Amino acid sequence: MFNLNAKKVLITGGSRGIGAACVKYFCMAGASVAFTYNSNPALAAKLEKRFSKISKCKAYKVDINNEAEIKNTVQTVVKDFGRIDVLVNNAGIWKEGKISSMKLSAWEETLKTNLTSTFLFTQQVIHFMKLKRYGKIINISSTAGQRGEAHYSHYAASKGGMISFTKSLASELGPFNININSVAPGWVLTDMSKSVLSNKKSLDEELKKIPIGRIATADDIAGPVLFLASDLSRHINGEVLNVNGGSVLVG
Repeated sequence: MFNLNAKKVLITGGSRGIGAACVKYFCMAGASVAFTYNSNPALAAKLEKRFSKISKCKAYKVDINNEAEIKNTVQTVVKDFGRIDVLVNNAGIWKEGKISSMKLSAWEETLKTNLTSTFLFTQQVIHFMKLKRYGKIINISSTAGQRGEAHYSHYAASKGGMISFTKSLASELGPFNININSVAPGWVLTDMSKSVLSNKKSLDEELKKIPIGRIATADDIAGPVLFLASDLSRHINGEVLNVNGGSVLVG
């Protein structure tokens, strides 16, 4: 039932972390996968080579803060793959920023990278989805976008915006048979979080807050993304799927 052989998928920020896990899961499910990267061509090439053995998999270098590059990338993916059935907006950054000392440039960088890029990729992709009257869009948000996060207000604001963006487009795009949902992870073991979770005291403190007693892996997030991209979720639209081990019990 998770056979995605005919699906063409675009994943942003797919060279590492949650994005790389999504590339792996979609390829294993038989989908053809395009993914973007920015600063690590060697890692992207390694991932592309690994999964090209089992499915069509291709990496595209793009500056997600550049509107023209995003537009060109989406058009190139459509040319290479024929269409885009599924878009996973995953690319993002997470940097500490206390409100008393945060510079405007730091605020704008996070909002532009996390939220504006989601808008730009979505805007470009839905044109092709509307033509086919089919599409699945999954936005990787965060529990921070629901409850806030001290010292990371810019990050929380970007993810909260992503959630509202998801809900708004669910109504707007539903008539075109396009489903848009969000997956909201809590703590995940990735390169982005290792600076905090590598500290035993910090790790132990966070584990106490999670009822199932462990930190998620990137694969734990990719599984729910795959579900939302499948036809098993065809009647789910505008929802936030929380994947946090029960640490934040919100709907």
